[in-house]
Amino acid sequence: METKLSKLKKLMAKDDWKRALSIASKFPRLGEHKSDIQRGHQAYVNPRSYEQLGFDITELQDKGRKALIARYVKTG
Repeated sequence: METKLSKLKKLMAKDDWKRALSIASKFPRLGEHKSDIQRGHQAYVNPRSYEQLGFDITELQDKGRKALIARYVKTG
């Protein structure tokens, strides 16, 4: 059985950030990365709403991607 975390990592490896953020945004413990991951997901789902609020959609998506990398990719 494939776990949600393993699915997430596969999607990240395929550069499928929209689906990766969708999965991760539902995780209960995201720590300091929670808002960036959830906003990154919402920027894909509701871009017009965030544009109306004055956010840069591409920037929110990039922050979400970087937060996923920081949270789930081990370095060193």
